[in-house]
Amino acid sequence: MSTREKLHIGELYIAADEELLQEQAGYLERLYDFNHTHPGEAERRRAILQELFAEFGEDSYIEPPFHANWGGRHVHFGKGVYANFNLTVVDDTHIYVGDYTKFGPNVVLASAGHPLCPELREKGYQFNLPIRIGKGCWLGSGVLVMPGVRIGDGSVVGAGSVVTRDILPGVLAVGNPCRVLRELDERDRKYYFRDREIDGIVWE
Repeated sequence: MSTREKLHIGELYIAADEELLQEQAGYLERLYDFNHTHPGEAERRRAILQELFAEFGEDSYIEPPFHANWGGRHVHFGKGVYANFNLTVVDDTHIYVGDYTKFGPNVVLASAGHPLCPELREKGYQFNLPIRIGKGCWLGSGVLVMPGVRIGDGSVVGAGSVVTRDILPGVLAVGNPCRVLRELDERDRKYYFRDREIDGIVWE
């Protein structure tokens, strides 16, 4: 089995494959171009991301700087996804993000990991597991999502949380390690923040 095949099936492999490193370097050169665009170059930014990403949906946007060790090559964004400054994707395998999901500053989505055995790490082994984030989620500032995690549709992950296990749809989850605090409910359709009421919104 080739190293390229092992990228996407969770098997241990040694990342220092010359062919893959050369391919990766090309994506990183293009990512450099994205991160050095001017604020007024929105169309150029979008064109670069559409070129780099596996999928980059309509009306999605990433605020530079953006960091990705494969340049986003294995990242799938739905439509209307927004990422604030310093989104980091360790995209050695696939990362899926559903429509209208939002990322605060300094979020990390890490699909790659290393074995606990130090001798294997010394030899350069790693493994990758896909990350799947549903539609309409919100990940607050500084959230870290670990390999293999799924976050269900509509869920909110509080700032600074470290997500090591799956999060169900429609919940508020916080902490390190991240745990479900409560379900999202009708109160959240009345108040947008603490006791601040939602006013003038027409629900369809």
